[in-house]
Amino acid sequence: MLEMLEMEFMQRAWLAGLIMAVICPLIGSFLVLRRQSLIGDGLGHIAFAGVAGGALWGYSPVLSAAAATILGALAIEKVRTKLSDAADMVLAIFFYSGMGLAVIFTGLNKDGGFNLGSILFGSLMMVSSKDLLIVAALGLCTVLFVMLFYRPLQYLTFDEKSAQVAGLPVERLNLLLALLTALTVALSMRIVGLLLVSAMMVIPVACALQTAGSFRGTIMQSMVYGLITVFFGLTISYYANLAPGGTIVLTGTLLFLLSCLAGSKRKAQQPVPGHCHCHICEEEGKQDEG
Repeated sequence: MLEMLEMEFMQRAWLAGLIMAVICPLIGSFLVLRRQSLIGDGLGHIAFAGVAGGALWGYSPVLSAAAATILGALAIEKVRTKLSDAADMVLAIFFYSGMGLAVIFTGLNKDGGFNLGSILFGSLMMVSSKDLLIVAALGLCTVLFVMLFYRPLQYLTFDEKSAQVAGLPVERLNLLLALLTALTVALSMRIVGLLLVSAMMVIPVACALQTAGSFRGTIMQSMVYGLITVFFGLTISYYANLAPGGTIVLTGTLLFLLSCLAGSKRKAQQPVPGHCHCHICEEEGKQDEG
């Protein structure tokens, strides 16, 4: 373990990975419970188009990916609010459009200019000191955002229409959440890659949903699961000489299976048969009482 941390690029990779292990589940907790688990995939493909376009015109892949995902997230959110009954269809259209643009830009770029494998699947070698500072700034902004708007976000997660009736700035909160999601996707490509970043938003949250007893507990436990996933994923990938992104995701999948076993034992101990005790229903009940 200490041998691995002696190298500077591994130190940067570890710090960036641990920060992303907190950010992704933190954002993902709200997305998963709002039935928007696949938005990370859609934005990942839009980010791929941004990277390919940036390489074609000579821009930084991180900046071009961030710009593309921000525009994509804002567009998705605007269309989603107007076509709420067809949210999945809208997301799929943006998903395929991003892939189409990426294929076209890649085909037009005869000079290369970017490492396709590292962009799609992540690379520890690509994490620079500048990337680490940007990721740290994003992490701080994300944590502050959730801390400041925790109650409105909780209300928004379980009942968006009621939150709007209650006078909460629903549109502004949705746009801010979409913006943070877009930046998280763009910056996570250095660690797990664009095609796998959505897994870091979903799998730790899915683990927490099996074992947590409340909405707040789901958020906290999802971050713990994220840290465990990245810790063991990076360690295994280094010593086994495996791709870090894929190893992290498979480690998270194994952790999900273990959490399912723990969750099934917990549900078996619930007192009143036939009555739902899941924390989602409990939180919704509290919102209704409020």
